[in-house]
Amino acid sequence: MQRLHELGWIEGRTVAIEYRWAAGRYEHLAEIAAELVQRKINVIVTSGTPQVLAAKQATSVIPIVFAAVGDPVGAGLVESLARPGGNVTGLSLQQTDAVGKRLELLREVIPGLHRLAIMANSSNPSSGLDMREAQTTAGTLGLESVTSEIRRPEDIAPAFDALKGRVEALYVCNDPLAGTNRVRINILAVGVRLPTMFIAREYVEAGGLMSYGANFLDLYRRTAELVDKILHGAKPAEIPVEQPTKFDLVVNLTTSKALGLIMPPTLLARADEVIE
Repeated sequence: MQRLHELGWIEGRTVAIEYRWAAGRYEHLAEIAAELVQRKINVIVTSGTPQVLAAKQATSVIPIVFAAVGDPVGAGLVESLARPGGNVTGLSLQQTDAVGKRLELLREVIPGLHRLAIMANSSNPSSGLDMREAQTTAGTLGLESVTSEIRRPEDIAPAFDALKGRVEALYVCNDPLAGTNRVRINILAVGVRLPTMFIAREYVEAGGLMSYGANFLDLYRRTAELVDKILHGAKPAEIPVEQPTKFDLVVNLTTSKALGLIMPPTLLARADEVIE
């Protein structure tokens, strides 16, 4: 909204915005997408693979701009990054590209790490890709991995009960379900003394240990620039999918103290943000 304002789009004057929120429940997405299409809006702006898939299934005409998707080509949202085709474009997270970096950071904090839990909503294609990449990378690094799949908020607490005493750290794949329930996930993780790794600072701000990934604020600001182009007549099929240029490492010292972990000074020196 800030970036749209800077580009001359003033809500209530030069642009009207309809807001919808599925609260991490995918069963509502098709209904929301259909409603927005019926309202004959000019652009649908969303984030996350399931949301974009729902919008794409609802319309092949209205332009769709995604602010953050793990693998837009792999998920079948666009034909290619350079030439999206169709009515969809946006910004890629390069989610799986940074899996190795995240696991290396976890090992830096926990030198004796051997057993890793990977939590993912497998009903989200992007989260599923992230989970499989994390499994493969963990094996390459000599780590045993345990997969914990969640599909509903009600699955989260039982998942932690099942992990208790079995693993030494938790890698959470990015997903709207995880994002919506990030406080609950972090409370449960600290309760069973599991250091956590996420993709974005919002999880760490809510009590997670660490995150490494694309800067979401920057992605959303750049999304506004794509929307501006479309509102001025550009076609999504001709707007290349952009990739992140700003990556952040965020560390929560309060959580590390609660877990009894001493964060390496060299890691803290490299962090873009330290939450105390």
